[in-house]
Parts: sequence; C-alpha cells; structure tokens
Amino acid sequence: MTRPTTRSKNKRHKQEDGVDITSEILRKIHTTGEITSDDIDQLYKTWKPVCQGCRVNTKDNPNCFCGLIPPPNGSRKAGLWQKMSDILQALGPNPTKDLRASKTPAGLTNLGATCYANSILQCLYMNKPFREGIFSLEPEVLRQNPVLDQLARLFAQLHASRMAFIDSSPIVKTLELDNGVQQDSHEFLTLLLSLLERCLGHSKVSKARTIVQDLFRGRVSHVTTCSQCGKESEASSNMEDFYELELNVKGLKNLDESLDDYLSVEELHGDNQYFCASCNNRVDATRSIKLRSLPAVLNFQLKRCVFLPKTTMKKKITSAFCFPGELDMRQRLSEPSRLELIYDLSAVLIHKGTAVNSGHYVAHIKDEDTGQWWEFDDEHVSNLGRHPFGEGSLSSTSKTVGSEPLHLSCTESKNCLANGNHIDVIQPQSSESSNNGNTRTFSSGDAYMLMYNLRHSWKDDEKKHKVPGSSDMEIEAETDSLHNGVSLPSHLCEEIKNLNASYDDACQQYESKKERELDHITKRRQEVRSVLSEAPVRSVEEPYFWISTDWLRQWADNITPPVLDNTSIQCPHGKVLHSKVSSMKRLSLKAWNMILSKHDGGPTLSNDDYCNNCLVDGARTVVCGDSYRDRRTMMKQIANEAVQGNCVDGTYYVSKAWLQQWLKRKILDAPSEADAGPTVSIRCPHGQLMPDQAPGAKRVLVPEILWLFLYEDAVTLEPDDPLGCATFPSDSKQCSQCSDELSEVAFKEDSLRVVKLKQRQNHEKLAMGKSIPLLPHCTNYLVPSSWLSKWRDYINASGKNVSTSVKPETLDGVIHSLKCEKHMRLLERPPELVCKRGTICQKTDGLTIITEIDWKCFCEEWGGEEDKGIAAIIEYSYNAENTLAGSSEEMPVCEEHLTLHDEVNGENESRRPVIRTCPEICQECIGDRESCELVQKLNYCNEIIYVLFARDKEAPKSFLEASDTSVEQDRRVSKRSRKTNSGNLINLKVSGSTSVYQLKMMIWESFGVVKENQILRKGARIIDKETATLADMNIFPGDKLWVIDSEIHEHRDIADELSDQKSDVQLIEEGFRGTLLTANGSSQVV
Repeated sequence: MTRPTTRSKNKRHKQEDGVDITSEILRKIHTTGEITSDDIDQLYKTWKPVCQGCRVNTKDNPNCFCGLIPPPNGSRKAGLWQKMSDILQALGPNPTKDLRASKTPAGLTNLGATCYANSILQCLYMNKPFREGIFSLEPEVLRQNPVLDQLARLFAQLHASRMAFIDSSPIVKTLELDNGVQQDSHEFLTLLLSLLERCLGHSKVSKARTIVQDLFRGRVSHVTTCSQCGKESEASSNMEDFYELELNVKGLKNLDESLDDYLSVEELHGDNQYFCASCNNRVDATRSIKLRSLPAVLNFQLKRCVFLPKTTMKKKITSAFCFPGELDMRQRLSEPSRLELIYDLSAVLIHKGTAVNSGHYVAHIKDEDTGQWWEFDDEHVSNLGRHPFGEGSLSSTSKTVGSEPLHLSCTESKNCLANGNHIDVIQPQSSESSNNGNTRTFSSGDAYMLMYNLRHSWKDDEKKHKVPGSSDMEIEAETDSLHNGVSLPSHLCEEIKNLNASYDDACQQYESKKERELDHITKRRQEVRSVLSEAPVRSVEEPYFWISTDWLRQWADNITPPVLDNTSIQCPHGKVLHSKVSSMKRLSLKAWNMILSKHDGGPTLSNDDYCNNCLVDGARTVVCGDSYRDRRTMMKQIANEAVQGNCVDGTYYVSKAWLQQWLKRKILDAPSEADAGPTVSIRCPHGQLMPDQAPGAKRVLVPEILWLFLYEDAVTLEPDDPLGCATFPSDSKQCSQCSDELSEVAFKEDSLRVVKLKQRQNHEKLAMGKSIPLLPHCTNYLVPSSWLSKWRDYINASGKNVSTSVKPETLDGVIHSLKCEKHMRLLERPPELVCKRGTICQKTDGLTIITEIDWKCFCEEWGGEEDKGIAAIIEYSYNAENTLAGSSEEMPVCEEHLTLHDEVNGENESRRPVIRTCPEICQECIGDRESCELVQKLNYCNEIIYVLFARDKEAPKSFLEASDTSVEQDRRVSKRSRKTNSGNLINLKVSGSTSVYQLKMMIWESFGVVKENQILRKGARIIDKETATLADMNIFPGDKLWVIDSEIHEHRDIADELSDQKSDVQLIEEGFRGTLLTANGSSQVV
C-alpha cells in the first residue's frame, strides 16, 4: 500500500508561471492593440476557483477569503476574535467580584504594611459589646472627634456594606499611621485603647463612655511580703490597671505554665533584701503579682520577641505553645471569686514569619452569634468552621492537641510539629467540659496574642443597652443576619444605604456595559461571518466588485471597523490597477451591498472598471523591458571579453572594478541605481583621467557599443549630474598633476624603505626582538620599552601595514620624560637582571638596556643627544648596602651560575649583578607616584574578586600567596559557585568602597555561613574589621580570598539579619511616634 502524497497539499506555489502568462498577454496587447475579455480574466485572475481550506490567505487568488477570521473554536490575541475573557478584561475591573458573600464578614484593604492594624480592628469589631458601644455614640461626639467618627463609619461598613472588603485608608489617615512601615500589633492595640478611652470620655452615654474600661481593664497588685513578720508593704495595697497580661513564652510549654510564671513568687535576699518598716531592717522577703480583678475580655500578649545579648539582636521564638479553648481563671485571683470565671477563646492573633521586624499578621476570630471561626487576612476572609485553626484539616498552620486537662504537658503536641507551626485534629468534647476538668487545647508556633471572652449571655445585655436613636429598618437581610441584635444608628444607616446604592449602581453599570459590549461583539462576528460566506462569486455572469484586501482584513479583525477605503487599489484614472491584483479581493454583489450599507466610503469598483490606458502602458513597459534585457544580455558578453582582455576594438575607458561588479548583477527590466558612475573611480579631482598607478584607478577599454549602452543607463539614472559619467576615449591623457604627485609619493616611499633597511642593519638584534647579552663594567643605556616596541613595528612594517604603522617620537622628548622635574633624576626603576648559563640577561619591563653602539645610532637616526642619555653600568655586589637605593635590592638573580669574569677572578658565587644608573634613581618621586597609583588602583567599582570556601580548613597555595593579579575589564565572568578540589569558588562584584561587612553578607548569601562564623583571609592575613572598606584592607580587583567556617555560632536565616539591618538604619526606634496614637488628649477633639 503506497503512502498518500501530502507534502505539497498546503505548499504555496511560486508565481513565475503566472508572471510569464501576464507578460505574454501584455506583449500580445502591445502587438495587436486589442484587449479581450479573456485577457481581462487572465490579468485580473478572475478565472481562479474559490479557495477553501488553505492555511493563509492566498495573495495571487482574488477569490480566496481563507484566513481572514479564525476557525469556529479559534481565537486571536487582539481585536474582534480575541477570547471573551480578554475582551471583558479590557472593560476594567468587575465590581461584582467584590460582592460580599452571604453570611460572611468583610475584610479590610492592606495599604502596604497595615496588616497589624487590620487584624486589631477586626478583633475589636467582632467584639459585640464594643461594637454596640461605638454605635451608641451621639452624632455630636462623632462630629467633634475624627477618630471615633472614622471608627464608627468603619464598623458600620463592616456591619452592613455589600462589599467583600472595606477601604481602611480613612481610619489609617486619621490615626496618621505610616502605611509603609510594619508595626507591632500589641503596641498598636495598647495605644489605640488608650486613645479611645480618652476620646470616649466626652460621651454622655454611660455604656459608650466606659466601654474600654468595662471590657478590657483589670487590676493587679505588686505585693511584697516580709519573711520575718509576714506583713505586706504599704505599696502592696495599691492596685494598677492592666489591659493585657504580657506572658513569657521562652522555655514554657503552655498557657498554664506562662500564668504560673507570671504569678510566681520571687525571693528577695542578699543584695536584693527588702527594708521592712515593721522590722526596721533589711530582711529577706518575697515579691509577686496578684490579680485583683479580671476584665470581660482577657488579652494575653505572648512575648515571642526576645533580645539576644551575644548577637545584640532580637529574635522571634517560634516554638509551639499550647492554649485551651476555655480557661477557668477563678483560682488565679488573689481572692477566689464565688462566681464562675470561665473564659472562652474568642480570637488568636497570628504573626507569620521568622523575623522580628517583618512578617505578616492575620487574625482568627470567633463570631459569638454563630460560633463560626473566621480567618481575617486583610481583604481575604475564610471560614474555618467551629475551630480556630480550621475544621477537620491537617495543615501547616494549626493543631488541636485534644480534650485533656489544662495542666497536662504538651510534649506530645510538639512531637507532631514536624512540618509547621500548627495542625488541626478534631476531637469530641463535652458541652460541660468545665465541670469535668477537660478542655480542648490548641497549639501554635505563631500565635502572638490570645483573646478570651468571659462566658455570659449576650442576649440579656442587649436589652440593657439598646442603642438610642437606632433604626429598625433592615438595610439588607444578608448583612443583618450576620449580627443579630445589633442595629445601626440612623445617621450611619443612611450613609451605608447610600454607599450600597452607589456600589449597586456601579455593578449595574458594569453589567450594562458588559452586556452592550458582548452584544456588539456577537453582532460584529455574525456580520463578518455572514459577509464572508456570501463573498465568493459563484458564476461567470454574476456581477462583482473589487475591494482592498488591507481594508477587508481590518474590517474582519477590528471591533469597530474603519470607513470603506478602496483608494489603494485605484489607478490614476480612477479604475482598477491590474498590478494590484494581489492586494484586492473579488466580492459578490450581495456581499458588497451588505458592506456598503453599513460602512460608508468607497469608491465603488465593479467588474467593468478595468483601465485600458494602464493596460496599454503596462504592455509597453513589458515590451521595453524585454528589449532592455536582450540588449543587456548581449552587452554582458562584450563586457566579459573586455575584462578578460580579449577585446581588440576598445575605444573608451571604464573602471575595471565597476565593470566587474556590473557583470555580477542580475539582469532586470530597467537599469538600477548601481548602474550609475562607470568612470567615477578613474576620474581625478581635476576632471581628468586618473593615473593607472593610483589606488583603485585600474581601468579597461570597452568597445563603443558597450560604452554607449552604459552611458545611456548612467544618464537615465542621474540626468542632472553631467560629471557623473565622464567620457574618457582611448587617446585621453593622464592628469599630469596627479602623475607628479604620485611620483613624489613613490620617491618618498622608496627613500623611507632605504632608511628602514639601514636601521634594521644597524640594530639587527633589536629589530628582530632578540635578547642582548650584557657584560659587566660596560657602559649601556636605558630606553623605554614602549618606544622600542613602536620603533620595531615601524621599521618592520610592510605591505598594508605600512599605512597603519605609527612613527615613534624623537629621543630627546622620550628621554626627558624619564627624568623627574624636581631633581632631574631617573623616574623609572631599571629592569631586573638574571643569570642564565653564565650570561647576564634582563627582564624587560618599563625600561630596556641597549648597548652603547645602539644608543649612538639611535641618537643619529631619531634626534637624540648622546650626553643626555641614561647610562647603565652593570657591576657585582656582595650585599645590598653597596647598591644604590632601589636600584638592585628587589632584583632576584639566580646564584647557581657565574660569569666568566667571576671564574677568572675567583669570586664567590653569592655575588649578584646590579645596575648603577647615571643620573641616579629618584626614590622620592617614584614613591610619590606609586602612592598615587595605589590610590587610583584602590578606587575601583564593580570589579571581580574571588572567594574560596575551604572545606578542609586550608586554602591552596595560590590563595595563600594572595595573588594581586587583576582580571580583564571586558571579560565575562560567571557568578555561579563552582566546585574545586579545595572547596567552592565564587566570583563577587565589589567596589573599593564596599565594606567588609557587606562582603561577609555576600559570602553568607553564597555559602550559607553566618558572618560571625566567617574567618576571612587574604593570604595569611585575617580580614576582620567589618566597618573597614576593601580599599582600607588593600583588597584589589582580581584578589583571591578564602574563608572557613568556625562553627561557633548557631546558624540563622539571612533574612533576619537583613530585616534587623533595615531596622537599625533608624538610630532611634520610632514606633508610633508622630502619629495620633501618641498625641496629647487635647488634640483629639475638634
């Protein structure tokens, strides 16, 4: 069975056949002067069948309408056929998405870093008595106090707004909080309650005036008891108010242990003895805190933030902490109460994150009316069921230890916390768990504040505290059902009704806009599909109309189509151009009328609107093109013979290079721009024939017939440039002036070649770059190595390199630059000397030693004075004291070889050759210059250094040597850590101003070694001053450092260090300074 051929099914065919047919028809029209209907069909390609199923719209078929719209289930990235979801997204945000779900509390917007405030405000709002107290405030008090006014408005929106989340910016702005700074939620609650207590004092409603004290205030005493007489101090009878109890967490397992720690008895003895007034002496005593009275809402602040003296930083304690679902505080009072003091867990404030000064606050709060727990995470509110950490879930955020007596250990719960801070496991409990001593216990590693409500009947209190002037009108059945028994005051009720009406109106407008847009899109798509379905012309006799393909694409793609425009396919006579057949389509009469009825414009171009004049002109152009191609083909053969030198009847000169390029060009119907200027390169600036020796002036003789053809094309292309095609017959003479100039240049070049040859002969070894053997006690001279290298390149240059070689400077100026202006001494150090096989050689650096003969020749050749040279004499020295300062101290020499002179004189092998210069070396100026260079070297930016993390506590030899080699500036260096035999190696980009502390932070991030454990070295030197810069520690680009881990301090997250570093930027911890929370009470009322 043969495989079907499908390779060319959708392949686009070449258009050469169609072009040939069109050319034949135009030639026939030019010959006969007649245009038939068959000619029109062929030229305008109306004979082609209606295309179906091709992938793209075919340009050479006016009956193809494929690809103008996507398939039925397809879409496009933009325009009419994009996905409906993208079209709706362009309408803007959908307000209906912000609709509050039935029986769900509303969230609060996070303005940047205001999650701490949102969590506290939600806790206060969900407290039903507090909410009732705020709603009971008189309108006059609200108008006078902006804080209470905004708080009441916020509570009213949370209570009855139809939106899923409320804008918290009004209350934040009123409190003058910085929404970009994270603050402590406990501090915020303390200051807010204090502020509200002062503000509420202006109310005449008793419930509202003392709502903060009634709900949150308890009393404690600090009792000191004498161990001898047993009497309490006078101050022990003083009672202090508290609004929350701050409990220790570190080292404690549960709330019971924390309360024991808080109420524990402290022994005062030794230096801490107490002076007893009754005993009239310093005696041992005990001190403790005693709870005198408890509030209705008992807040426990868990002290998870502790100060570490070793690191002088704060750290968050993330250990698991257990707390009960209900708490019996009757036995915790100093005088046990007769009444039951059973508290139910009502809220858990959670701080997510490991850093002290960052993280995120969320609140888990219980609705007292329904018993449902809700998670308030700014705008997002989630139902947790009837358990504070989610009902029936096993997650990384909660854990229910189970029903057990409160005093039992929570060790078992800690063992379960393998992958997170909380897990939730549902356990059955008795409704009267307080009677049998069992309670459900929860565990959390992120719980930051616990709120407990005193168990009592809210319904009984509602009768006592009816809000005066409240409206019984229901704003919305859904919102009222959330908080039964709480009504809004009339002034707030009207405001919420207006807000809800505005929101409903915005939702209705969006839905109307959405409906109109979708209806318009649907109708436009139906229109496009219906027109395109009627677009093909079905029969030969049926009339048709031409339409621009570009406009048709825009009409089919755009939601709002443009006005019909067919001008792009019109000829100057207002008819249809046959050459535009690839840019237009043929529409049926019905499809044309459907488009024209909805979209004005035009012009209308029917099947009879073909242009005879343009067809005749096109036919003439084709015939002329055929003639031009034939002539050029013939001329190309003649030109090829001329280039090859086989032309014997040449009469005119043209540029040889131009003619070679002309032969390579493709034969077209008419001359192109490149056919201009056949003699431009052989015409000199004086308008005459350029000498043949000039660069690029090679020419060739061509026959007259070829020249006339080339001249005609050039004049056609540039008719306004008479000099663009200068004529040079075969008897034209070369420009005498240009010939003289070329002869002079040639003479100079010949003379220069002779001079260079002579210099190469005079300085044979220097010219070849060979080393010169040096003899002691002989006078030599020093020249700059850079000048010598430039001289070598100059005299050895040949061919194309002659023009690029740079002539060296004269010797006088070069030698003068080697001497300091102040002392006229040598400003460079001489080269190092080494002995190789009994011969003294130099290590070429800044200066090079040459012989006296070479120096004298250089002075004659390059304008130098012999007596002003820098003489260098090589001598042997036994010790460094006999040498000139800086001349030979730092020049290592191999001691295993002796020169011939040493052997003759029987000298000791320990002698070393040194260089004595005249003038002497200026140590002072060299020192100043090297100091400046060192400063410039240390003033680097964004350069690479290498750091090796040594696994075996030892670095390789290359790192111990602390190489100062620098890297190339433009070299791309990988930043990834790569393994070596000795450890991991990384490349770090640093600057001279980078501090050692910043470098250690980079190493911490790369290798995970805390900065306190890093022992950083350059070579054998330890780098430990964190405040110093890399320039201070002489660390240069390309230096190799190595580090080991001392493993003394425990590992911690780098995020904690970065967070603490950010907070340490402020010299003083601002907290809520500058906000309304810390302002005087007098400033709260306006």
